[in-house]
Amino acid sequence: MPAKKTTTKVAAKKVATKIVAKKASVKKSDKTTDKSAEKPAAKKAAVKKSIASYEAIAHAAYLNYRRRMDLSLPGDHDADWLEAVRSLSIGS
Repeated sequence: MPAKKTTTKVAAKKVATKIVAKKASVKKSDKTTDKSAEKPAAKKAAVKKSIASYEAIAHAAYLNYRRRMDLSLPGDHDADWLEAVRSLSIGS
């Protein structure tokens, strides 16, 4: 009779160990899905840029033009516009 009690206790310990192991594996899998869900969101935030309005770009291009004329630097209106777009995109 005592042998059956010990086997029952051993079997109960094995079942309890399996249940704990399953819970741990479920928690680990939940954590991995959470991490993978966070990474694309972070990438999207880094890629997303605010685009300046047409008026803001035009004003910055005009200021670039005035600076270029005051300093007698070579260039054209296309270069002034592109410089304005770059400066506003980086600054935002």
